[in-house]
Formats: sequence, structure tokens, C-alpha cells
Amino acid sequence: MEGSDEEDSPEAPNLPLEILVYVLGFLPTSDRKEASLVCRSWYFASQDSCFQKNVMFCFPASAASLELVRGLGRRSRCSLIISQLDGFSLSRSLLMEVGLCLGSRLDSLALPGSSVSEASLLALLPRLTSLRRLDLRGLDSLFMSGAFLSREEHRQQVEGLALEELCLQSCKELTDYSVELLLKHQPSLQRLDISGCTELTSRSVVAIARGLSSLTHLSLSRAWRITETGLADLLSVSSLKSVDLSECLHIGGTEMVKGLSRCDAERAQLEKLHLRSCAYVRDEAVLALTQLVGSTLRQLDLTSCVNVTDLSVRAIASYLQGLVVLRLGGCKEVTDWGLLGIVENTTCELDEEKEDHGPRFTRTFGNMGFFKPPRLPFEDRPKLVTQDHLERFKQEAGASLLALSRLRELNLSACCKLTDSSIAQVVRYPDLQHLSLSMLPEVTDASLWAVARHCRSLTSLDVSHCAHLSDLGVAQALPHLHRLQHLYLAACNITDKSLFLLTQHCKRLKTLDVSKCSRVSVTMVDRLHSQMPFLENVQYRLHNGTEFTL
Repeated sequence: MEGSDEEDSPEAPNLPLEILVYVLGFLPTSDRKEASLVCRSWYFASQDSCFQKNVMFCFPASAASLELVRGLGRRSRCSLIISQLDGFSLSRSLLMEVGLCLGSRLDSLALPGSSVSEASLLALLPRLTSLRRLDLRGLDSLFMSGAFLSREEHRQQVEGLALEELCLQSCKELTDYSVELLLKHQPSLQRLDISGCTELTSRSVVAIARGLSSLTHLSLSRAWRITETGLADLLSVSSLKSVDLSECLHIGGTEMVKGLSRCDAERAQLEKLHLRSCAYVRDEAVLALTQLVGSTLRQLDLTSCVNVTDLSVRAIASYLQGLVVLRLGGCKEVTDWGLLGIVENTTCELDEEKEDHGPRFTRTFGNMGFFKPPRLPFEDRPKLVTQDHLERFKQEAGASLLALSRLRELNLSACCKLTDSSIAQVVRYPDLQHLSLSMLPEVTDASLWAVARHCRSLTSLDVSHCAHLSDLGVAQALPHLHRLQHLYLAACNITDKSLFLLTQHCKRLKTLDVSKCSRVSVTMVDRLHSQMPFLENVQYRLHNGTEFTL
């Protein structure tokens, strides 16, 4: 075999570029980025055009941006994010250049937080003949007059324009009438983000359900005036895959269950459901929803759903075993019993960690709760869960959280009733990448050690404000966490010893939070930067209370 390039490592074979590209194609993006650092040939392979689909160019409005836009005119397709646009001549010239140089090549355009004038935007749009995605989040100035696109000649500017994605996030002046008018002229929309549009009501939900038959992704988060009205029809849109209703304070889930209870051909096949801070969501709704979407759902966010209890956790573990992302942060009624999948009045003894056999149950179902859940008395698809269903479910053993073997992200932060009894036993996922156990006052070094042993793919770990975590737990855990890139240890009982161990075991670390760790010295924090080349951000707090970022 021929020797490698001077800058290549001796172990790296000198394979043809095409072979390297083919091999790297099997890796997820994060691993491909890591592989690109091995040697020069791997870097060149990682830059192949086949990995550069949907490349987005992001830059602020400036004189230099004019030349950049002209240079991008040589690309066959292009997507742009332009910030800091205003109503002055430079911004108008930049938008004009975008239209002239990229008009027929532009797939996506985002103008976040800008104050671009209506006239400038209306002059640009007719030139963007291939536009498929338009992001106007935060552009309240366009809608304050209530006259944007009110004239027929403006609405018909671009012949054949068929947007697939539109983002109007935080446009607080957007009205239901504007949404209805928009959907009338863009019925082919597949992705719509109107989160933070606080003037919208359920009238917009009804319009979306009736007007967008190809809709796949919808975000209505922080649209506080939306109620249950229209959700049954919305969840009957068969193409719908993702719904974000976070912080929609009037949502309880009843109408969603009704929509999903229709026959498979007439309802959404949900893959993502976000219900963060929906305080009216209770166990009855979660139990019904988990059974209705169990075969398709991959992401579930119930963060700060304060009325969710152990029954919901057992339902999730029993019916949503294809989940990849589960967020239960702030669900303060969740306890060890829910994670372990057993009824609370069942006694349970934990084996010693070194034997690694898991809990031993004193009832007749043995270790059933940790593997395949038993058939429940109402396993047929429910219409609406009744109190009787709920009472019967309380008496049945379900699956433990271990049943969610495909998890890549798990958030249990601020579930303050959780202890080592469950965390050390069920958080055992070989492919888990993101884990948050912050603000769990009863969690100790035993949990940190167990998690590290069983979750060796972690790239992000948050155990901040777990006061019982110490140098001992860190010393036991870090040798197993070589892939760690983001670590949050704020308010933990650690010293400089833990930071020294980071330099030995976590060479890829990019983010570290040791704020409120009074026994960590600024000298050791400074030393980290000289010994850890990838470290980008360190949060630290001095003894006098001053916090700063390095």
C-alpha cells in the first residue's frame, strides 16, 4: 500500500476519493464531521457535493454582501438567510441584487427580524420564480398596516408560484383574515410556521384544516388564543406528520383524540407531537393519544405538562416503543414507579449495580414490566378514554422506560420526585445522544455512573443543579463518555479534579457549564482552553457571584 499524504495519519489507508465518499455516506452528519478531522483525504471526502444538499448561506446586510451574492450566481441552486435588513438604500440594493443574480436559482429565502419595506419585498418577489420556502419571521412591519397583499395585482405577481414552506413566526400583527387569504392563494403549502402569532384564533386552525390538503408540518406554538375548536378536523388531514401546539394554554387533547380516532385513511399519521406547557393535558388524553399514534410517533414533547403522572409514562412506554425523542421535563408528578413501569403499591427491591439484574418484583409478574407489556383490557383502539379505562389501567403492570430502546434524546429535568432507584435502572440506551437530568435533587453519583456505563454514545449531558453529584461520580463516568461535546455541571459539588479529568477523557468537548460550582478555580478554567482544542464556550461564576463566559 502506498504511503499516505504527509498530513495523513499512518493508519489511514490511501483509498480512492470515491470509496471514501461512499463509506462516509453511511455516517450521520455529526459523525461525518468528526471523521473529517482524521486526515486530509477524509476531509476532502466529507466536502463532496453529495453531502451538501440544502446548503444555506447566512450573512448580514452589508456592502460586502453584494459581492457575495454576485458570486453565488454561479451556483445552480441556492438558499439564503439575510439578517439586519432595513429600509435604507443598502438593503434595497442587496435585495435587488438577489433578484437579478439568483432569481431563478433561489429555493429558499429567509429575512429574520428585519424591517424590510413592503415596497422592497413586492419588488423582489416577482423575480423569485423558483422559490419554494419563504421565511418572514418577526417582520411585523409588513402586517401592521393590514394591507399587505391586499391588492389583486400584488397577489398575482409571480405566475405559478407554489410555496412549499412558509414561516411567519412571531408576526404579532398577523390576523385570521390574512391567514385565510394566504391559504386561498397558496394551497400547496406543506410546512407552515405561525408560532408566536398571538392575534390568531381557532378560525385560522379551521382554515388550515380545510385549505391545506398537503400539509405535513404545522407549528402553532405560543398562539395563546387557539382553543380545541378545529383540532379534530386538523388531525384528520392525512398528510400531517408534525404538530407543535406548545404553550397553547387552552389545549387539553380531547378534540385531537376525536380526529385521530377516525379511520386510518382519513387521519394524520403523526411522527412529531409537541405539547409543551399545555397544562390541561391529562393522563386520559395521553393514554388515548399513545394508542392512536403508537405505530408512527417518533417525537413526543410533554415538557411542563404539570398534570401528567406515572400513568402517562407507563402508557408511553407501553405503546410508543418507536420513540426517538421523549421530553418530560417539569412533569413534577412523575415518580420512580412510572419509569419502572409498576403499580405504586407493588414492592420492589433493587439489585446491586454490579450484578446488573435490574429490579426484583415481589408480585407474580416477575420482571414483566421491563420487557413486553401485558395485553391491557382495552387494547382495541379507543374512541375516548373514560375514567373506567383509567382505573383499570392503574391496576395493570406496564412496560418500564427501558422499552423505549430507540431513544436518542431524553429529558427528565425538574422531575423532582425521581431518584437513583429508577434513573440508574432504566436510563440504559446504547444509542442515546442527548440526556437531561438537571434539577433532580435526589440523584447521586450512582446514577451518573450507571448512565455513563450504559449510554456511551452521549454527546450532550445536563446534570446541572444536582447537588449530590461530586468528583467521585464524575471520575467514574468520564472514562465511558469519550464522545461528549456538551456538558452542564452548574451547581454540582465538584472541584478542579473533575475539570482535570475532562482534559483526559473528553477531548471533543465544545461546551462546559460550571457556573455556581464554588470549588472550581478560574485558574483551572483557563487551563482548559490550552488543553482542549475544540472547547468553544465555558460558563463560569466567580466567588463574588459574577458570571462570565469564556
